[in-house]
Amino acid sequence: MSILKVARMGHPVLREKARRVEPTEIRQPGFQKLIDDMIETMNEHRGIGLAAPQIHESVRVIVVDLHQDDDDEDSDIRVVPFVNPKIEVVSRDVIEGWEGCLSIPEVRGRVPRAAEIRLRAHDRRGKAVEMDFRGYPARVIQHEADHLDGVLFIDRMRSLDTLTYLDEFARYWNKD
Repeated sequence: MSILKVARMGHPVLREKARRVEPTEIRQPGFQKLIDDMIETMNEHRGIGLAAPQIHESVRVIVVDLHQDDDDEDSDIRVVPFVNPKIEVVSRDVIEGWEGCLSIPEVRGRVPRAAEIRLRAHDRRGKAVEMDFRGYPARVIQHEADHLDGVLFIDRMRSLDTLTYLDEFARYWNKD
């Protein structure tokens, strides 16, 4: 496995719509290595999610740490890849919350997201999966899926008034 370079805001790959992964590609050794490299890269950078465009691969795959509160230290089991994810909003409820991004390091902002979603995707074996998420996991999945369409969290902010560097976030904002 390899730790890959993370594309930062301004790189064109982050604004492209990623291509769909063909079912025959999913089980290929090169694609499996891509998933493993994404997990290792995300863990190295202490992220909770990563989309393939963030590591300069314009394909529709994300990896998400769904068990951030678990004491289990085995990150390979905690982190789940989703191939060709499609999100359906299940609830009209919208929650505004703080987000950051490995592609926009040291910056945070408040972003509105659907409180509850249904995710349809394929797992790393190519099997179709359908899962419902709410709250924080729903936010992370929506954030990562946005990368597949060339959307950054700052594009979703209602106002840039809360856009802040991490130091100032900790000092002034991290009280709510």
